[in-house]
Amino acid sequence: MRTIFYIVRKEFRQIFRNRSMLPIIFVMPVIQLLILANAATFEIKNVDFNVLDLDRSPLSFKLASKFEASPYFTRSRTEINSYTAEEEIINGKAKLVIVIPANFEKDLVRDDEAEVQLLINAIDGSAAGIIASYAQNILADFNIEARINMINMYQPEPVPVIGISYRHWFNPELDYITFMVPGIMALLVTLIGLLLSAMSIVKEKEIGTIEQINVTPIRKHELIIGKLIPFFVIALFELAFGLTIGKIVFNIPIVGSIWLIFLFAALYLIVALSVGLIISTYTDTQQQAMFITWFIMVIFILMSGLFTPIQSMPMWAQRITWFNPVAYFIDVMRMVMLKGSTFSDIQRHFVILSVYAVISTSYAVFRYKKVN
Repeated sequence: MRTIFYIVRKEFRQIFRNRSMLPIIFVMPVIQLLILANAATFEIKNVDFNVLDLDRSPLSFKLASKFEASPYFTRSRTEINSYTAEEEIINGKAKLVIVIPANFEKDLVRDDEAEVQLLINAIDGSAAGIIASYAQNILADFNIEARINMINMYQPEPVPVIGISYRHWFNPELDYITFMVPGIMALLVTLIGLLLSAMSIVKEKEIGTIEQINVTPIRKHELIIGKLIPFFVIALFELAFGLTIGKIVFNIPIVGSIWLIFLFAALYLIVALSVGLIISTYTDTQQQAMFITWFIMVIFILMSGLFTPIQSMPMWAQRITWFNPVAYFIDVMRMVMLKGSTFSDIQRHFVILSVYAVISTSYAVFRYKKVN
């Protein structure tokens, strides 16, 4: 026990003496959380659009007005014609051009149907799909209103309309920041824990103290535990600090138990730090450790469900995420914070990560080669 305490104290002393590391540990995560929470979003607002109105009728004017009234669209001020409609898209002046053909109102009244063309800049396929979805919803609302108005013109009394009210669970305001911040906090904790632990043993190799450690009576598991504890404490502090900022700055709800979050985070950090120590035992320089850690982190992040749903991935990719600890942590963070999930709800995640922790920690101890 004294040996572990000595190693922990030595690690803390080295961390706080290294002034270049302190901003990385305490300042960068805060800046990243504030920036990524606002930047990492798939919401699209202020989409530049224009209307090529070839009908010039009251209904076509009303349709254009519905797009202008939407918070997601901003109409450009330039007037366009049949020749400049395509140029608006090519030159980037508009991401959407709505083409209302001639006789639009006449066809809608007489034949009960009319066509509208949507020209969308689809370089970014994801954004184009969202823009098309927004436009289709507006067209659907316009279609319902137009039909009701036409029916009421020939009815003595207005036709009753079925009212629809929505209730959104777990994120009532449909705020994308509320969805992203729990995942970003999990990501920042992973970056700090995995990166620092990956450079812990290899740092001893570079400065030449690994030989001194090898000839001491320190056991392998004592060294590994002593190396893990400082980064474990720092990462939990980062999580607590991130939760505080998320609550104060972004007003992120914490519906579930805060202690359950830290319990699962403690288990997850054992996995993340053990993986970092495994990387450290395989590498000879801190530069190698950083490159390998970044390579692994990119795969973990992109396949964690942070930015894209796991259900949207190919089946082979979904199976790979079974071995991604980041995916479990992000899922639990969102479940507990937004849904108020209890331990029984995350029991499967807890069991899987417990097995992961035993395997990764055991292998980290096994991989460290000690002379005596």
